[in-house]
Amino acid sequence: MSETVISAGVQVTKVYGVGEAAVVALDALSIEFAAGGFYAIMGPSGSGKSTLMHCLAGLDSPTSGQVYLAGIELTALPEKELTKVRREQIGFIFQSFNLIPTLTAAQNITLPLELAGKQPDPAHYASVIESLGLGERLKHLPSQLSGGQQQRVAIARALLPRPAVIFADEPTGALDSANSLQLLNYLRTCVTNLGQTIVMVTHDPNAAAFADRTFHLSDGRIQTVQDREAPRV
Repeated sequence: MSETVISAGVQVTKVYGVGEAAVVALDALSIEFAAGGFYAIMGPSGSGKSTLMHCLAGLDSPTSGQVYLAGIELTALPEKELTKVRREQIGFIFQSFNLIPTLTAAQNITLPLELAGKQPDPAHYASVIESLGLGERLKHLPSQLSGGQQQRVAIARALLPRPAVIFADEPTGALDSANSLQLLNYLRTCVTNLGQTIVMVTHDPNAAAFADRTFHLSDGRIQTVQDREAPRV
């Protein structure tokens, strides 16, 4: 693999069930993502896009094939080491936010670092909070935040550990058009200004238009790859 490749799947196959009931979710799919890029994975329901993200992020194991992240073969790691890599090298932004309802926004943001036994870098923490406009919401519980604010807390939580890759699963799915645009512009800024690598699963072509490259999946295979001609400001 090229030195610039930060995440890759090689001949990844995922089969659910056995015999006549077997369903091939991923069919010997190979894909790679360069460091500092914004990528979208699109496809109809059942195309394998969510399964692919789960395998690339180490949340699920492929039936066969290899998955790499920052030069580490995730598919060769025992569960304890895989959990450590997920905590330190992977950020997640979920459609449902996955915030802990009994924790404040600040506590939700720092939770992954606390689980890893680490303290946030004060300057980086302040920069993330300021850029997301969360300074006045840090003491609020998720129930006291709007949908857009909850999503920004989820983004801050993903960014704080400085992961190698952030995986975003339908990040605009629960947001209105205004909040969706704000979120996508911020993700674009994270890539352009911070060099963050983001892989986003989406069904929305408007969201995919923010990505540098879009992979279109069907029946567990990549059907087409579309590059963006010019950066969006």
